[in-house]
Amino acid sequence: MTEARFVSPFGLHRVLEPAGVLPQQAQRLDPDPTPAADEVVLDVERLNLDAASYRQLREEHGTGEELKAAVLAIVAARGKMQNPVTGSGGMLLGTVRAVGPHSPLGLKVGDRVATLVSLTLTPLRITDGLVDWDGTSEQVPCQGTAVLFGRSIAAVLPDDLPDELALSVLDVCGAPALTDRVVRAAGPGASVCVLGGGGKSGSLSLVAARRAGAGRVVALVPFESEADAVREAGLADEVVIADARNPVAVAEAVGEPVDVTVVCVDVPGCEHGAILATADGGTVIFFSMATSFSAAALGAEGLAADVRMLVGNGYVPGHAAFALDLIRAEAGVRALFEARERQTQPL
Repeated sequence: MTEARFVSPFGLHRVLEPAGVLPQQAQRLDPDPTPAADEVVLDVERLNLDAASYRQLREEHGTGEELKAAVLAIVAARGKMQNPVTGSGGMLLGTVRAVGPHSPLGLKVGDRVATLVSLTLTPLRITDGLVDWDGTSEQVPCQGTAVLFGRSIAAVLPDDLPDELALSVLDVCGAPALTDRVVRAAGPGASVCVLGGGGKSGSLSLVAARRAGAGRVVALVPFESEADAVREAGLADEVVIADARNPVAVAEAVGEPVDVTVVCVDVPGCEHGAILATADGGTVIFFSMATSFSAAALGAEGLAADVRMLVGNGYVPGHAAFALDLIRAEAGVRALFEARERQTQPL
């Protein structure tokens, strides 16, 4: 790839097929590690598969060689990591190898960064066969290269946090930032429920809601063990247990409907429960990549629910710094993240 070629800040020049679509929609991208004029090339150190994608792949392939082969096959075929079932990807950690002369990202060779754009639109090559990944964690040690476009986003890794922790936080940093915005707009004392409050995005969203002035914060989790962890961390006023896929159970567990419901569950079928948990005039934020937006829209119509529904797109200005500040300041949520990392480490 040379500077004489057409270069799009959106990465259109990397699309191999079909023509005329953006990289996220493409079936195949060009992962050539030669930077165009406004691109940045990274040496990849670790992928962070999004929760919905990792769950689906693990349920289908287990945690052994079959799972590893499935991920390698996706990347080899598509030039990016985009789960064909969930449509989602994740993000990555790497070191800047090369910077095009017109890159606007402000990165320099040697910077260690986390990408804040999805792997579903990031040209990617894996060169080590994932030899160091045992499949038991959504964090995937690997060697390879990735390409950032002129309109991509990346955050230089902080010096005061372990790489694994920073990557986990940055993977979901859009959720707490948008939760903060919506709860503040709802006004002081707004009530908030987070479905999946024991997970990464869910726990950060609980903290963000409380800091934004929520008067009642409810965490809904599927198991008593998760409930105990959220209670111990002190992240919510109420911790309730229900299967988020069961609308009636969700509504009964939450009780009085809330002003804002945040969906951070990595399984499909949670749309109707979120709607039933939300008061008329309230807001549902869907952060899960397992969400069916047609089910959400038609379900709200069928329930005569006057709720606003937002798609959490993963980007809010300042979202990376906001989430990292939360993990630094809130010992309870940091403890949850660190416990999660310990559980996924091989024995």
